[in-house]
Amino acid sequence: MAAATSLITVDEYLKTTADPDCEYVAGKIETRPAPLLDHSDWQAVLLHFFGSRRLNLNIRALPSLRMRVAPDRFRVPDVAVLSRLAPREQIVTHPPLAVFEILSPEDSMTRMLEKLADYERMGIGAIWVIKPKKPSYFQYAEGKLAPASVFALPGSSFHVPMEEIAKLID
Repeated sequence: MAAATSLITVDEYLKTTADPDCEYVAGKIETRPAPLLDHSDWQAVLLHFFGSRRLNLNIRALPSLRMRVAPDRFRVPDVAVLSRLAPREQIVTHPPLAVFEILSPEDSMTRMLEKLADYERMGIGAIWVIKPKKPSYFQYAEGKLAPASVFALPGSSFHVPMEEIAKLID
């Protein structure tokens, strides 16, 4: 995952297309690793789990959605959980309820922590990192990444052990 060395404008970034989508950080395009099977499994399970509860929880679960976390920063979480009451935006500028990042072998901890800090500054209430191989789960809050086992949807009484979601992976 090498970052580009030449600076581009936000408008130039917004015209780019890549698969997987790239991120934009202070004038530089940062590539994201192509998802491997374990990564894609987790992404599909999270989308199915939250998608099947979308009406009861009044949420949307979406994959790889561009989010403008700051004027010069666009991030693309693996899965974002948004309130259905939030404005419907093509590029999200209102904080989602939760985001999930699924680690790939190419992810660097330094870049991941920077990304998680961007999410926190945006005001996202639940920021999760999943290590798919073990699996193990971490929540990011107050600048720290700590092991966690129960997902709680901000603004609701809904909570679920991450192991329950993991059981959906075949």
